[in-house]
Amino acid sequence: MEKFDIEPYDEHKNSASFRKEEAYLRAKKKVESIIGFYWHLAVYVVVNLFLIILIGVNAGFSGFGPYATATFWGIGLVFHFLGVFGPNFFFGKNWENKKIEEFMDKERKRWD
Repeated sequence: MEKFDIEPYDEHKNSASFRKEEAYLRAKKKVESIIGFYWHLAVYVVVNLFLIILIGVNAGFSGFGPYATATFWGIGLVFHFLGVFGPNFFFGKNWENKKIEEFMDKERKRWD
């Protein structure tokens, strides 16, 4: 049997390394979910353009028929977007405070 060189346990070295690896894995998972959303979006656009053109040419573009798949799939795509980017994507966490500051600055300038 071979002898293995086993390093002594260094708590500080391993915990920092573990936190770094954990952060990397979280970031990688987030990037993969963003890539997954963009693939979903690309497939949505291609498939629904094809379906709208196909159904529209054969049955006409009027009515809900040509757009039904795009509508219901689009609802699912919105939920996928919210799952990946979160509900605070448009306004952000500090949006309300920034807007209050902006309006207060406008009022100060108006009265100065």
